[in-house]
Amino acid sequence: MADDASASVPAGMENFVVGLIGMGDMGKMYAERLAAAGWRILACDREEKYESLAEKYSGHKNIEICRNGHYVSRASDYIIYSVEAGFIDRVIAQYGPSTKMGAIVGGQTSCKSPEIQAFEAHLPSDVSIVSCHSLHGPGVDPTNQPLVLIQHRAPDSALRKVEAVLRCLRSKFVYLTALEHDRITADTQAVTHAAFLSMGKAWHANKQFPWTLTRYVGGIENVKVNIMLRIYSQKWHVYAGLAILNPEARKQVSQYAKSVTILYKLMLEGNLEELRKRIYHARDKVFGTAATSWDARPLLEPSILSSFSLGTPTDEPARPNNHLSLLAMVDCWAALDIVPYDHMLCSTPLFRLRLGVTEHLFRSPGLLEAALKTAVEDKTFRSDDLEFTFAARGWAECVSLGHFETWQERFVSTQKFFEPRFPEAKVIGDQMMKKVSESMREHEP
Repeated sequence: MADDASASVPAGMENFVVGLIGMGDMGKMYAERLAAAGWRILACDREEKYESLAEKYSGHKNIEICRNGHYVSRASDYIIYSVEAGFIDRVIAQYGPSTKMGAIVGGQTSCKSPEIQAFEAHLPSDVSIVSCHSLHGPGVDPTNQPLVLIQHRAPDSALRKVEAVLRCLRSKFVYLTALEHDRITADTQAVTHAAFLSMGKAWHANKQFPWTLTRYVGGIENVKVNIMLRIYSQKWHVYAGLAILNPEARKQVSQYAKSVTILYKLMLEGNLEELRKRIYHARDKVFGTAATSWDARPLLEPSILSSFSLGTPTDEPARPNNHLSLLAMVDCWAALDIVPYDHMLCSTPLFRLRLGVTEHLFRSPGLLEAALKTAVEDKTFRSDDLEFTFAARGWAECVSLGHFETWQERFVSTQKFFEPRFPEAKVIGDQMMKKVSESMREHEP
């Protein structure tokens, strides 16, 4: 990072101060990378964390820990709120009025509607609003990852300053409005998160570690298990905020539960003809011509799917699975007229992996037909599918009621069940993300 320092701080901005309110994982990542690039950082978290943070960064010449957000706000030229979406209004109401005259303020939440509303309600009128959102987790290298910039209430000169500060992340700037951001994040994350959250709850309910079972063998199963574990290894509020506070996401989680229920009932009825008709209609709507809008090549090479397994290597062939979770994902997209390929500009390795494994199933006629026949004729997965349906409906009810506490309880209980395997899953998951990132670069023009 030393080479970046002189290049990252432009002439005339040597005394520009960046403030960070919220030093969770993402706040720390921003603070450390920006400081390494030469920017002076003022940062804070809750006051009870002041001593531990001050000790942690005591030897860092570019990071100063403040006792609270008032000290950060009054002295910083650009302030980033990096707090949980559920608390954003309360925190901005507390510290927003202390904002330095003429400063630039933004937020890092995954749902921009409540964030922007809070800024408009609590910031002085002379303050510029330029929000941002790195579309990846704190443990992911931000290089070439999408970084959304939202010039909400600010002159171009303010946007240029924000770009100058964040350029050291080496991310790809994507310029959106707050409304566009929330629609795209819902379209690319809400349904897939619901699917993998429900998988985890179903396996938890049945007290199963799927990678130890011979019926969960094969490339698609590898990806499903690894994504599920990756999601549950994160903090619960990351997914709760997106689902509960984003109106578009709430609608999609509800539709996903409906799609799961409808498909499961067709399976129970043994109605292969109607199941096939519904799934093929969804396939044609989502994958028929949609893929040509970005790239005709598959998002994932089959070798990526089969390379990463948590289980003990086995020569046993992958057995047919009805893949209810993936069938319902596409059924939901079709019902809501969502074409995920429209958002490749904001694609991340994890989004590409989630969409890619679904695409692989739906663009493989033999695999898809085997899944449909298995859904009706094979009862091996029927117990898992019952719990999966319960789980999908449970998440949808939780979101519709707006219950953060219930979400937390549901998430954390399953998180604890799988926790012993997180370290191993992270190693394998990181290798998978690296492979997918390399594949993404190969697709770039």
